Amino acid sequence: MLRFRRMRTLQKFASVHASVQNHFNQERTLYSRQNFKLDRAAALAEWRELLAV
Repeated sequence: MLRFRRMRTLQKFASVHASVQNHFNQERTLYSRQNFKLDRAAALAEWRELLAV
């Protein structure tokens, strides 16, 4: 938080980071490796689709 000079910039970063982190965050210890890789691939494909729009 010390790198942000303005509170507005911090809030903007935090809101974007939260949506991205929630999209990609997987509880790795709860999944088998195969399911983890499939979920990550699906999340990445969806993310690329969103960026292409």
